[in-house]
Amino acid sequence: MQQRLLLTLLIFILALSGIAPMAVSNFAQADNGEVSATGSTVNIRSGPGLSSEVIGSMKQGDTAQEISRSGDWIEIRQGNTQGWVASWLVASGEAASSTAQIAVSSVDSLNIRAQASLSAAVLSKMNAGEQAVVIATHGDWTKVQYRNVQGFVSTQYISMNEQQQESNATEDQTETKAQALEQLSSFRIAVDALNVRAEPSLNAKIQGSVKKGQVFAVQGMEGNWVELALSENETGWVYAFYGELSDQPAPQQADTATETPAETDTVTVLTSGTNLRAQASTSAEVVSRVDAGTHLSVSAKQGEWYLVTLENNEQAYIADWVVSTESTSEASASEQPEAVRQAGTLNGLTIVLDPGHGGNDGGAVGVRNTNEKDLTLKTAEILSHHLRSAGAEVVMTRQSDVYVDLRKRVAESHRVAADAFVSIHYDATDDSSVSGFTSYYQHPYQQQLAEHINGGLAGKITLEDRGARPGNYLILRDNRQAAVLIELGFLSNFNEERIVSSDQFREQASLGLYNGIISYFDAQLTQ
Repeated sequence: MQQRLLLTLLIFILALSGIAPMAVSNFAQADNGEVSATGSTVNIRSGPGLSSEVIGSMKQGDTAQEISRSGDWIEIRQGNTQGWVASWLVASGEAASSTAQIAVSSVDSLNIRAQASLSAAVLSKMNAGEQAVVIATHGDWTKVQYRNVQGFVSTQYISMNEQQQESNATEDQTETKAQALEQLSSFRIAVDALNVRAEPSLNAKIQGSVKKGQVFAVQGMEGNWVELALSENETGWVYAFYGELSDQPAPQQADTATETPAETDTVTVLTSGTNLRAQASTSAEVVSRVDAGTHLSVSAKQGEWYLVTLENNEQAYIADWVVSTESTSEASASEQPEAVRQAGTLNGLTIVLDPGHGGNDGGAVGVRNTNEKDLTLKTAEILSHHLRSAGAEVVMTRQSDVYVDLRKRVAESHRVAADAFVSIHYDATDDSSVSGFTSYYQHPYQQQLAEHINGGLAGKITLEDRGARPGNYLILRDNRQAAVLIELGFLSNFNEERIVSSDQFREQASLGLYNGIISYFDAQLTQ
C-alpha cells in the first residue's frame, strides 16, 4: 500500500516537472517585444479588424507587450487588457539604439502626409534622392522626420539605409531641428481658404484668412502650427496640415485685394454659361453670362480673377479657372514636340485624374457609412503611381480632402490639354439590390476611352459589368478632352460596399483602370 502511494506521488511530481517548463517556454515564445503608440489615440480591439469591438485604448507614447501578429494587426497585452491594434498606428521597439534608419525617396514629389492614409493632408514633398529619418514603419506606410516635418510616406517609394548615431543624440537632434527650421523657407496654402490666428491654437483670435496658392515666408513652427510672415510687420499662425512646407524662398507677396497688371491681354472662355461678376468673388452679383469660345479683353488681375471688358465697355470679373490664355493655347499647339512613344508606355502623355467629391461634398454614403470621397482619392492615388511608372505626367484635381468646383476640374483638363481625363466615383441608388461598375462618356470622342477602360476593369474586378454607356454629367458634357466617368460599384449595396471598401479591391480596380488606359493609347499607335 505504501509502495503504491509512493509510486503515485512520484508520477505526480514527474508530471509537474514536465508541465511547468512547457508552460514557461510557451509564454516566452509568445512575447515578441514592445510596441508603442504613435497615433494620438490607438484603439485596442477584441479581434484583428476594424469591425471588432473596441475594448480599450492607448495614448501616444504608451507601450504594450507584443504577443502575436495577423496581417496588419498586432496582438498586445497592456496591463490587464489583451487585444489587437493596427500595426500602422504603433511602432515596434526592435530598432537598435546605435543606428538610425534613413529613408531615401525613389521618386520626385513623394507626398509626406499627416496620417497613414491617402486621404490625409499633404504636409510636404520629397524629391528623388532626398533623405528623411525613419521614426517607425507600419506596413505600407513609414513615419519619417523630414526637415522639421513629421509625417507618413508610402513605403514602396523609398529605400532604407542605416546611419550611425552619435552618443550625444539629444544634442544632435536639437541641432538638426534648428538647422531644419532654417531650411524651411516657405509655406504654400493648399486649401481654398485658411484662417490665420494670432497664436498657435484653435482657440486663438482669427486675424484674417489666406487663399489657395499663396506662398508665405516661414517665421517658426510650434507642433503642427506654422508661423507665417503675412507682411513686413505682421505674422500669424496656420495649421500645417493645410499646406506644404518648402526650402524654396517665398516670392514677395502682392496685395491680393489690389488689382495688378495681368499676364495676358486676352482670355478665352472655356464653358458656355460662364458667369461674369461685379466683384472678384463667387458670391458677388452675376452681371452677365458668356459662352464657350468668347474672347475677352483683360485689363487687370485680382487674385484668381481677371478684370475684363465687355462689348458695352462695362467691366466685370471672371475666374481664372474657367478661361484659358490664347498665348498658352498657341504655344501648346505649335511648340510642343510630338512625343515618341512605344506600346505599353505613356511617355509624353498628360492624364488628369479626378477623385470625385471632397471637402463638404462627401458624395455617396454606404450602408456601413463608407464615404465615397475617401475611396475615390485612395483609388486615384494608387492609379497615379501606376501611370507615372509608365511615363505619364499625372495631374490630380485634388490631393487631399478639399472641395473642388466641377467647372474648375474641367478647366484643369483644358488647361493642361489632357490626353485623357478620368473621373473616379463610387455609385449609390435607392434600390439596394443594384450592383456593378459602369463607364460613362458623353461625346463621341470620349466613347473609345470609356470602352477601353471598361474592358480593363472587366479583366481585373469581379463586379457585374454594366458596360460603357452615355452619361449626361457636367464633367463630361463640358470637357473638350477625351474624358470618362467611372462608377466603381454601389455603396448602397451592402455586400458590394464591403468589397469595394477593401484595399485589395482598390488595388485591382486601379490595375484595371491602368490596363484600360494603356489599351486605349496602344490602339492609337496602330490607327
